[in-house]
Amino acid sequence: MDSMGMFGFFAIIPILFYLLILGFGIYFIIRIIRFMNEKTKLDQERNEKLDLLIKVSRHGKDSID
Repeated sequence: MDSMGMFGFFAIIPILFYLLILGFGIYFIIRIIRFMNEKTKLDQERNEKLDLLIKVSRHGKDSID
């Protein structure tokens, strides 16, 4: 009976290893999606600030001429 218990334990190790890899993959994908969403938001904010800076720069240039 003891050898059957050890055999069962060794048989479940590859399944646990597969689940561990699968879990890490899902975690990694979720982290990438969150990072990309945050990056997109920050890029949009930066573009809005650059647009405002360009408008202010053009307005200041027009008043000098």
